[in-house]
Amino acid sequence: MKTIIIGGGPAGIISAIASSKKENEVILIEKENSLGKKLLITGKGRCNITSSLPINEFIENIPGNGRFLYSAFQNFSNKDIIDLLNKSGLKVKEERGNRIFPVTDKAEDVLKALTQNLKKENIQVKLNTKAVEILTDGEKVIGVVCEKDNEKQTIMGDKVILATGGRSYPLTGSDGSGYIIAQKLGHTVIPQVGSIVPMTAEKKKCENLQGLSLKNVKILVKDIKSDKKIYEDFGEMLFTHFGVSGPTILSASAHVIRYKNVDNLLKENKIKLIIDLKPALTEEKLDLRIRRDFEELKNKQFKNSLDKLLPKKMINEIIVLSKINPEKQVNTVTKEERRNLVKLLKNFEVTLTGFRPIEEAIITAGGISIKEINPKTMESKKINGLYFAGEIIDVDAYTGGFNLQIAYSTGYTAGIN
Repeated sequence: MKTIIIGGGPAGIISAIASSKKENEVILIEKENSLGKKLLITGKGRCNITSSLPINEFIENIPGNGRFLYSAFQNFSNKDIIDLLNKSGLKVKEERGNRIFPVTDKAEDVLKALTQNLKKENIQVKLNTKAVEILTDGEKVIGVVCEKDNEKQTIMGDKVILATGGRSYPLTGSDGSGYIIAQKLGHTVIPQVGSIVPMTAEKKKCENLQGLSLKNVKILVKDIKSDKKIYEDFGEMLFTHFGVSGPTILSASAHVIRYKNVDNLLKENKIKLIIDLKPALTEEKLDLRIRRDFEELKNKQFKNSLDKLLPKKMINEIIVLSKINPEKQVNTVTKEERRNLVKLLKNFEVTLTGFRPIEEAIITAGGISIKEINPKTMESKKINGLYFAGEIIDVDAYTGGFNLQIAYSTGYTAGIN
């Protein structure tokens, strides 16, 4: 049996290894000049390999069609990828939030361990080779038409696995070309949007705070029209020239993007990011803390009294929003003014306005409709011998190693079948 795999990311690599172990002849086609380009930039170049959570909890972290992946996760779990890497000489470690990283902190070492297995299995890898069409006899696949150095060639085969990725980070090769190939074969492609993506927000406020990184803050994203909580988190975030980013914001975006009527709500300025700058303190304790600071600095002006409490970049913004006269001596700040200051620090509001382009997203939401794929095998329900793996499928998860695990598990499932 001859298997042709289109796409040399983690899904393609794992499906090639799995298919080869079934004693198939395997050819892996990649249009870039090297494999795993997107893998190399995951986890800020450190590669968040997977999560240590029990595999049944993975579904809860996959808002985009998580249940579809139940069988795939049973076939190839987080323990299986760790085992594969260990056997290839790469040890892993666990960090905060159940995240698994290579001990070396280098994504290139993960890629090296995976490609080592391709060599071991004698898998033929064709780089700089772009698949342009999957050939069928009307019912089943019979081969792939490729292009290399502007010359077309046809590779005949019995099975084809399409693992070309989504549309995020197109410079790494995931430019959405796989969707076009699948559409030509009659597959439904769900429109794509960026998920786990920075968000745009009110311009002036974010420009004033640009470059400010907040650690250990609590965030709440709220639909103020219906007074509904969309998402809350604790951790790190960052102000940028366009809006907000950082781990908590990226996770929030995956929820916001799926929220009912979100486009209209964003246009109406009805989605608010509410930041608790002092989550470790109740309002009463924060008030006590401010009173202590004010007592210490009683002869200072209000504008010079917040250095211990806030990052320098935030002070001016808080002063303006507090409506307390900056020249006022702190010993004349009223109880009411102090209460308003406390409320402001516990509920610093930023109006969210939209999402950055899909090219800046970590993952793509949308893709090949799961209704047309057999979840037990990853085979197309329309064309025999055609399989899908990885980000090309309409499944997506939060940050934390879940999206890479989707790639391994769907790749393995496609490969063994």
